[in-house]
Amino acid sequence: MPLEVAAHAGFCMGVRRAVEAAERIAESGTPACTLGELIHNRQVVDDLRAKGIEPIRTPEEAAGRTVLIRSHGVAPDVLDRLAALGAPVTDLTCPFVDRLHRIAAEASADGTPVIVIGERDHPEVQGTVGWIRGPHTVIATAEEAAALPEMKKAAVCAQTTFPPESWEQIVAVLRQRVRQLEEHCTICNATEVRQREARALASRSDAMIVVGGRHSANTQKLFRTCWELCPRTILVECAAEIPSAFANIHSDRIGITAGASTPDGTLKEVVTTMTDIENKTQAPEENTNSDFMAEVEQTFVRYRTGQTVTGTVIEERDDEIIVNIGGKSDGLLKRSDLSQEDVKVGDEIEVEVVKVNDGEGNVVLSQRNVVNRKAWEALMAKYNAGEYVEGVGKEAVKGGLIADVGGVRAFVPASQLAPRYVDKIGDFVGKDMKLKIIEVDEKKKRIVASRRQAMLEESAAKKKEAWDRLEEGMVIHGIVRRLTSFGAFVDVGGVDGLVHITDLSWGHIKEPADVVKPGQEIDVKILSLDRERERIQLGYKQLQPKPWDNAAEKYPEGAIVEGKAVRIVTFGAFVELEPGLDGLVHISQCAPTKIAKVEDAVNVGDTVRVKVLSVDTERKRISLSIRQALEDEAFENLEEGEQLDIPAEEAVAEAAEAVEAIDEQAAEAVEAIEEKAAEAVEAVEDAVKEATEEA
Repeated sequence: MPLEVAAHAGFCMGVRRAVEAAERIAESGTPACTLGELIHNRQVVDDLRAKGIEPIRTPEEAAGRTVLIRSHGVAPDVLDRLAALGAPVTDLTCPFVDRLHRIAAEASADGTPVIVIGERDHPEVQGTVGWIRGPHTVIATAEEAAALPEMKKAAVCAQTTFPPESWEQIVAVLRQRVRQLEEHCTICNATEVRQREARALASRSDAMIVVGGRHSANTQKLFRTCWELCPRTILVECAAEIPSAFANIHSDRIGITAGASTPDGTLKEVVTTMTDIENKTQAPEENTNSDFMAEVEQTFVRYRTGQTVTGTVIEERDDEIIVNIGGKSDGLLKRSDLSQEDVKVGDEIEVEVVKVNDGEGNVVLSQRNVVNRKAWEALMAKYNAGEYVEGVGKEAVKGGLIADVGGVRAFVPASQLAPRYVDKIGDFVGKDMKLKIIEVDEKKKRIVASRRQAMLEESAAKKKEAWDRLEEGMVIHGIVRRLTSFGAFVDVGGVDGLVHITDLSWGHIKEPADVVKPGQEIDVKILSLDRERERIQLGYKQLQPKPWDNAAEKYPEGAIVEGKAVRIVTFGAFVELEPGLDGLVHISQCAPTKIAKVEDAVNVGDTVRVKVLSVDTERKRISLSIRQALEDEAFENLEEGEQLDIPAEEAVAEAAEAVEAIDEQAAEAVEAIEEKAAEAVEAVEDAVKEATEEA
């Protein structure tokens, strides 16, 4: 005889809340009574009467006692009568019924007719009707709905224990009778769950036992639901009512469920009785139900504070939701204790028991506690593994920043925000950051973290990675980070290298900014690596063409080109044809006529046209002439037929050649001196470069 007990059987949340509150009042010795039977269960009512709390029928019978409003609720005029009599009131109306009352009152506030679906004589329906402020009617079947007159507008609600499938049938008819129908399905989700489980259990059972009071509408509906699917269904108020020959105990599968007003003890008694019957009739070797009662006992176990359970959302309210957590209790979860916003009816969520009883019989739950605990455990795992965590700056406080790290409060001292001093801590509010946990307060569940340490460790890791892949002679892409008077620092993948000013250009430059700018991406060549001192010498000009390699091809003798005067000496002017490539215009070649000094014809910065007289790539010398460039252009510009004075011209040319011969001798002497001076300057620059690297 396999036994199966419905998971949701016995007291619902509202009934349990009312009964436990009444028992506490009885234990306190406070004189009290209930207005009507507290719940539809004779055993509970008799037990409360024995403890001094008897039911009364009218407010006038209270006689100074505290009046307990039963779980079905009452109409507002009843509360007014109790107030007028001065009777203390403890309202034990089920939260689901209280919601029904509020909906009925609000829907009728503007005179809208209200249709209540339920049993006319049920106390819950009678109480609900009292909250309606205008025309109303009570119906219980689809036929009654079809008999209603057509209406322009109406609102419909239901008794909390009304069968859901009947609600759908009736509302479908009402939609045809009412043009604007406001639908408020106020059926308790616990009722729907209980009915659904009962149908499933009855469909797979050979016999069913429904436990509950015969006057309970909820129990009667449960009985009818089971009987329609399993004709061998009986309704009992206690174990003593079970017929001795109810089922074939050797083969029948028996299902057991209970109404919402059935006490745990009564249900347990029925289960125990059926188990005893089975054990007595089975041979020892056939007794396979030894653990069955243990499993049943588990359904009666009360929850403990701090316990984590998985429940199902069965109702949503403005500021809280109702969660079915199995066994015999539903729980209340404040929205402020939710960690997710999109919770809806039917969702399974993991929650923590905060209070087993909030004083009104409710189990108080929190989802945020579960999430916070898991977040803390995850953080501690990362802390122990030395891993980084992600955080967001929330608030600048004295001495540092408060950050949110996965829902856990973290303090980041000002000294740990960055490698350098931070002036404005507020700039980090709202900023995502990678942090390293450096201190933990287990008791307060708080941590101290460092952004600085995370940055330094990451920088060190990048630097090591960069050094591991760098080799002398390698050409690598980099970004110019900053300029100094002696060169440019270039980031080559996590580490900086120096391009000395002498390695930026083949030509002479005054400052690095003449060649590169901060933020510019360039290719550089690694000239040397000093791993111990962490210094990298880079070259930029080494990847550029050398000007003298193809000077003869680019500037052939006789060519007229433009250049810029960059240096004036006593014997001539040096003209830059391109960076790193200068030519000399002798003083005798600076002007068409003889001049006393070079500045009479050319100044530094002037752009001049010159004629290439000769190119010596080995000695790196180019001889240029401004005079001959002017003469060539003058000949080209002569008008057709114009004559030159040949004799005079020849005389001038001869004189010029004589002067040029003398000047050339002087120039050669000066150039020799200048070459020695250049070598000396180069030696000095090398010494400065070495000193810079040392620094």
